[in-house]
Amino acid sequence: MNAYTLAKERYAALGVDTEAVLETLKNVTVSVHCWQGDDVVGFDAKEALSGGIQTTGNYPGKATTPEQLMADFDEVLRLTPGKKKLNLHASYAIFEDGEFADRDAIQPKHFSRWVAYAKERGLGIDFNPTFFSHSMVKDGLTLSSPDETVRKFWVEHGKRCMEIAEYFAEETSKPCVINFWIPDGYKDYPADRLSPRRRYAQSMDEILSVPYDKTKVFPCIESKVFGIGLEAYTVGSAEFCTNYVNTRRITPLMDNGHYHPTELVSDKISSMLLFNDRLALHITRPMRWDSDHVVLFDDETKEIAKEIVRCGGLSGRVKIALDYFDASINRIGAWVTGFRNVQKALLFALLQPTEELTKLQNEQDFTSLMIRAEELKTMPFGDVWTEYCKEQNVPADDMAWLSEIKKYENEVLLKR
Repeated sequence: MNAYTLAKERYAALGVDTEAVLETLKNVTVSVHCWQGDDVVGFDAKEALSGGIQTTGNYPGKATTPEQLMADFDEVLRLTPGKKKLNLHASYAIFEDGEFADRDAIQPKHFSRWVAYAKERGLGIDFNPTFFSHSMVKDGLTLSSPDETVRKFWVEHGKRCMEIAEYFAEETSKPCVINFWIPDGYKDYPADRLSPRRRYAQSMDEILSVPYDKTKVFPCIESKVFGIGLEAYTVGSAEFCTNYVNTRRITPLMDNGHYHPTELVSDKISSMLLFNDRLALHITRPMRWDSDHVVLFDDETKEIAKEIVRCGGLSGRVKIALDYFDASINRIGAWVTGFRNVQKALLFALLQPTEELTKLQNEQDFTSLMIRAEELKTMPFGDVWTEYCKEQNVPADDMAWLSEIKKYENEVLLKR
C-alpha cells in the first residue's frame, strides 16, 4: 500500500474525500504576476522604480526582453501544478519596429504578443494600470494630483487600460480582473486630507465612465497603509477603497502586505464576501512592512486559504493572484516557490473537515475544536500533495524541481 493510499484512508476517517479535493484544486485558477521575472522594470521605460516600489538584490539572469520574460514564465508553468492566468502591468506593453506610445496612449495592439502567448497556453490575462516609475508622477501624486494636467494624463491611462482589459477578456474568453492601485500620498502630515481623496474618487469615476462589459471586466481598487516616502498619509487608504467599491459596486482587492502589521487579511475575507459579490486578493509576504517577500507555506497563507475555502470562495467569487518580487535569489525559483506554496495552502484548507470543526464551534466545544485543529497539522498532507503533483505531471520533490531551475540557470540565465 503506497503512501497516498494510506493518507487517503486517514482523511476518509475524518470525512474528507481526497479524490474530490484534488479534483477541486486542479480547477482553481491563480493569477501569476509577470513582474517577478524582471524586478518590476517593464518594457515601456528605463527609469528607476519609484512610487513606493523597490526591489533589492542583483541576482544574475534578470529578463530584459519580452522573449526572455516569456521563456522564464514558461519555466514557471512547467514546474507548477494547477490552472493559471497571466497577470500583466501596463508597463509591459511591447512596441514593435521602433514604435512607442506613452501610457496615456497605449492600445490593445501593444499587448497583442501577450495575447498570442496566453492563447497558445490556454491562459487568461489579468491587468494592472501602471501608476509608478514615470515622469508624470509629480510630487508622488497621480490620480489625486491638484495639477489637472497630471491628473488628466493618468485618467486617460486608466481609460486606455479599461479598453485593453476588455480586449484581453474577449481574446482569451476569460474575464479580466483589472486592478487600480496608486502610490499617491505624503511623506509628512498634510494640511488637507479630504481634497486628494475627493480628486481620486473623481478620477476613478471618470475612468469607470467608459463603457465596458461588466461580465468580462472586473475593475478593482486596492488600498495601502503607507509606502516609502508616503509614511504619513496614503490617499487610497483601506477606508477610502472599501467605501468606494461599495458605492460604485466594483470589486475590492486586498493585498496582505497593505495593512498594519497587527491586521490580518484572513480575518477580513468573510466580512468582504458578506457584502460583495467578488473579492480579489494579492497574496504576498510582508516582513515588517509591505516588503513583498516570496510567499511561504506559513500561518497567514494557510489562514487565507482556509477562509477562501470556508467562505465558498472557490466557486469563483475570490480571484486569487500573487504579488511579490525578489531580486536577491533565482527569480524563477522565487516564482515557483510562491505559487506552489499558495497551492499547498489551498490543498491544506480543502483537507480540513470544515463541517465537523464548525459543529464543534456551534456546540461551544472549544476544547475539542482546538485539539482537532492541532491534530490536523500532523495529518499526512504531504502525501496528498505528492499525489497532486504526480497527477499534474510536475515534480513533487523540491530538490527535483530545484535541479531543473539550476540547470536552466546555467544554460540560459547566466549567459544573458
